[in-house]
Amino acid sequence: MGEFMKTETFRRLAVAAGAITLAFAGVAVAADYNSAKAAGQIGEKMDGYVAVVGSGTPELRKIVDDINIKRKAVYAQKAQAQHATVEEYAFTSGCLLIAKTSPGEKYQAPDGSWQTRTSAPPMRDARCP
Repeated sequence: MGEFMKTETFRRLAVAAGAITLAFAGVAVAADYNSAKAAGQIGEKMDGYVAVVGSGTPELRKIVDDINIKRKAVYAQKAQAQHATVEEYAFTSGCLLIAKTSPGEKYQAPDGSWQTRTSAPPMRDARCP
């Protein structure tokens, strides 16, 4: 794929990914997710999914699995509409979700390490839109 096509594809995906909203199974799951994210127990990954940071608990892993299943379903639907692969769409979403993290939240840096967001912009993959 040419450089222009890659850039244009990422631009289209970024616009579409910016509109993603996820429906949670219930208010309790959303509250647990938000609490865990704010506490740095769950972090945004570069691939568009979330992960437990550290050892975690079975409850945290269940929340992460639930969120990731829902994200994958949304990514698959949106990717098809954008004529992109699920992986391309998820990656672009990951770039945007990492950019939207708040200070104190965890995110995955391009080298794969977990970082804590400061007031500075997060480190993102050079391919991010």
